[in-house]
Parts: sequence; C-alpha cells; structure tokens
Amino acid sequence: MENIRELEQQPLNVPVQDDEVEIDLREIFYLLMGNIRAIFLAMLVGAVILGVYHTFLVKPSYRADAEIYITNTDSMITFSDLQLSAALTDDYAQIIRSRTVLNQVIRQLQLDLDYEQLRKLVEVNNPDSTHIIQIYVTCDDLELSRNIANALLNISVRQIYQIIGSSEPTVIDYSEAKAVENVTPSILKYMLIGAVIGAFLVCAMLIIRMLMNTTMKTEEDIDKYLSLPVLAAIPYYRDSQK
Repeated sequence: MENIRELEQQPLNVPVQDDEVEIDLREIFYLLMGNIRAIFLAMLVGAVILGVYHTFLVKPSYRADAEIYITNTDSMITFSDLQLSAALTDDYAQIIRSRTVLNQVIRQLQLDLDYEQLRKLVEVNNPDSTHIIQIYVTCDDLELSRNIANALLNISVRQIYQIIGSSEPTVIDYSEAKAVENVTPSILKYMLIGAVIGAFLVCAMLIIRMLMNTTMKTEEDIDKYLSLPVLAAIPYYRDSQK
C-alpha cells in the first residue's frame, strides 16, 4: 500500500506542448501544391474582376508637361550666378505649388476646384545638376491638363520674378496637345495585380486554416506534438459500394 501511495504522489511526466507553433515549410508547400487548382481559379477570378473594373470604372489619365529654365538672363553670367540659381531651385518649386499661384490658376481657368485639389494634380521636378524646373499636370481631361500646365507656367514665371526679383525665368517648353501623354495604367497591369491578390488571399486562407487545425492525423503528429508512442492504429476503410 505504501508503494502505491508513493506512486500516486509522484507527478506524471506528461510532455507539455509549447505555445509556439512550428511552421513546417515543406508541409505548406505540399498544401499549396495540393490546392493548385483553387489557387489558379482565384488568380483567374481576380484578373477578371480587376479587368472589368479597369474597363468600366477607371478613367483615363493624361499628363501634360512644361519646363522653365532658372538662371540670370544677363549677357555676362558668373559662376556665383549659377550657384545662386541652383540653390534657389527648390524655392522656385515651392512657389509654383504655392496657394497664391494655384488660386490664380483656378480663377483664370474658372476651375471647379480648390487649391488643395489642384495641388494634388500638380507635380514639380528638378532634374539633378540642372537649373530646369519641370511642371507636370495629371488629370482625366487632355485639354484641361494642357491648359492648367500652361496657365501654371505663365503665372509661376511672373510670381517667381516678383518674389525673387533677380531675373525672370526663361520658358523652355509650353505644353502642347500632341505632347500630352496618356498615363492610364494598362488593363494587363490591373489583371496581373488582380491575379496576385487572388492567389495571395487563397494561399493565406489555406495556411491559416492549416495552422488553426490542431487535429492529430498521423502517427508522426502524435510523436511530434505529444512525444508518446503509438500502441495501435485502426485503418480507415471506405465502402466503395455506397
């Protein structure tokens, strides 16, 4: 009886399962390969959905461009003049996108926009090691993008001269209708994005369902998670005559 009591008081060495979940990449690979048809179907559905969205809902986008040159227009240009122009190029870009300039463009063209909405359509770039300011206007109307770019160019040139006061910037290129670029993303790009999104969603769903499933299916699972020997196994038999 004493031996039995001692055995009852001894703690059982039952393996404790860690809270951390080990992810078997090989198991995930076989899982995805076993559901390859579902993944391809999701890719097809995603491509079709975004293709239809592009065809019927995506508006075309047109980008007009104009350029000005920032430097002293005097006949004699010194090295310090060039350095000063380069240093002020960022200031010129800020003036072009300023509230004052944008509001003047809105009044001149009678746009149904406020300056914040117009600012989102305007992009100003300065290529490295140059005194050139590039103005880009992108919207869904070809003529409107050209008109905004030219109005912004003219008003900016006057505003820069009034503020800086050194010399008036030189216009390199006005925007022309034939030079306006159609920058609408192609339907192929939309379909590729839809295919990737569809495949990602299905793969994520399969992997999450696998990680959430804690059912023991094989003898290897019992040995892996419980570290217990398998004493017996009952084979599963499916009656094919049903």
